[in-house]
Amino acid sequence: MLDHPIAQIKGLRVEFQTKDGPVVGVENVSFDVRSGETLCIVGESGSGKSVSSLSLMRLVEYGGGTIAGGELLFDPGDGKPVDLAKAETDMMRQIRGNQIGMIFQEPMTALNPVFTVGRQLTEGLRIHKKMSKKEATARAIEILREVRIPEAERRMTQYPHELSGGMRQRVVIAMAMACEPRLLIADEPTTALDVTIQAEILALMDRLKRDTGTAVMFITHDMAVVAQMADRVVVMYRGNKVEEGTVHEIFDAPKHDYTKSLLAAVPKLGEMRGKPYPEPMKLMGVAQAEIKPIKGSDQVLLNVENLVTRFPVKGGLLRRTVAQVHAVEDVSFKVFKGQTLSLVGESGCGKSTCGRSLLRLVEPNAGKIEFEGRDIRALNPRELHKARLDMQMIFQDPFASLNPQMQLQDQVAEPLKNYAIASGSELQDRVAALFDRVHLPRSFMRRFPHEMSGGQRQRIAIARALALNPKLIVADEAVSALDVSVQAQVLNLMMELQADLGLSFLFISHDMAVVERVSHQVGVMYLGRLVEIGPRERVFENPAHAYTQALMSAVPIADPKQRKSEKDLNFKPIPSPIHPLGYTPEPSQYMEVEPGHFVLTTDAGY
Repeated sequence: MLDHPIAQIKGLRVEFQTKDGPVVGVENVSFDVRSGETLCIVGESGSGKSVSSLSLMRLVEYGGGTIAGGELLFDPGDGKPVDLAKAETDMMRQIRGNQIGMIFQEPMTALNPVFTVGRQLTEGLRIHKKMSKKEATARAIEILREVRIPEAERRMTQYPHELSGGMRQRVVIAMAMACEPRLLIADEPTTALDVTIQAEILALMDRLKRDTGTAVMFITHDMAVVAQMADRVVVMYRGNKVEEGTVHEIFDAPKHDYTKSLLAAVPKLGEMRGKPYPEPMKLMGVAQAEIKPIKGSDQVLLNVENLVTRFPVKGGLLRRTVAQVHAVEDVSFKVFKGQTLSLVGESGCGKSTCGRSLLRLVEPNAGKIEFEGRDIRALNPRELHKARLDMQMIFQDPFASLNPQMQLQDQVAEPLKNYAIASGSELQDRVAALFDRVHLPRSFMRRFPHEMSGGQRQRIAIARALALNPKLIVADEAVSALDVSVQAQVLNLMMELQADLGLSFLFISHDMAVVERVSHQVGVMYLGRLVEIGPRERVFENPAHAYTQALMSAVPIADPKQRKSEKDLNFKPIPSPIHPLGYTPEPSQYMEVEPGHFVLTTDAGY
């Protein structure tokens, strides 16, 4: 460990110009990053964590910000620190990507959609390392293998849209690491990833840091990731640094109230041990009514048998179907009234397709979907429209599911108008009541989606789903992109609604700690099949399938004393779900391990 830091931020102040005058994004923030250490910067959206890192790269200027004060000292390797706040454009071009690498939060925006992965990876190597095309290609393939991307040569010729989210994020990490930078800035690099891929990427970054001595500045709002990765932690709140300390100091003896409330809002795996029913979380500083466990009933609301959904893969000159993606393969489960069934698994395992198939947003190929005894697959378009009164969906990305040109009150009122349930002043009253229900002020009714934070937008999506008083809500990764405290509030809101209205949820998620908190039943999906299903406490306390066990061992725990090492993670590469047209998979067969707890005995490729 070197004594002098690679980067020092001293008294940084960043301002953004708006119609109403300047807004301060970051005020008087100072911290150092040393060689070979990981400094985690935590805080919620809007706390100024990303602004601090973008300032160091001098990218904040491209987002309308100006560095109004402070020094950004960076040591390029000769022991003579340079103040990047005053550096010329040419010098910044030399440093960006070469000396300081950056992993952005959203891999799709960090990659250029019109260039192949290979071209984007070799570009930096050819510019900064003066490699020939052949050398750069060989090195790029080597880096892709380092970040555990299967079939690296084939990936080089593919475009970003042909890769899954986890793959794209690995490509972005490979690009950032390509030139072996002295400092790596990772801005929420694992927020949208599965537990297993997140665990691999965290282990990968840790290994690269140890091997190369790179300093890592890791920005996140996930306290479990901080516990897993950090050497030191800086806590930000509303543009100010409120606390700094080693990872053990922050977790064992947090001093600032904000740090304490941040830690209290984190669902921890194992907290629900011995509790048969879901319970809302106790939050600091939030007045809550006395919370009782939510039992639900044992009446079946939704019965799904042998559901199969496949997508055609087209190819050749005539765009004929040459193969099929087996997205959902022979899946059966029941959802009970007033209860939550969670489907967990990695991206690409078919959980979202399964949820969409139930509402026939995607047409299933085979199987039975019975909702209160009605066969959903046999309904004509008019009957299906009517049936959807009782089944609603909350999508993963609230921004994409809301209309940017409509006021929020009109978006929540739309389902009511669609089904001619209310009009005039009654409509206004019902919309206002829904805003109250999801704990949003009525003054927000005239706002537009872009004027809201992510958590507020997700509440609007929940209000809209509730407008028709449905009996079942399919929540597809409804809290995965939210801050910890907002996530805790939204989860509590969903459980409160379940207790009050007797709602049933099909909760699709890859966050095991959240699933443990909200579920009555849990189904684990892998490659389109349910490999294990049963009561939540049985599946969590006695996982029977090898894949469920691997999934559990990958979950980072918000306690630095329980860090995972790379040897704990033994993932097999996921086989391809694409099969030729004539392929008939064998039916799913299950064994009952204990009452109501079933595990797949058919070989699902794991």
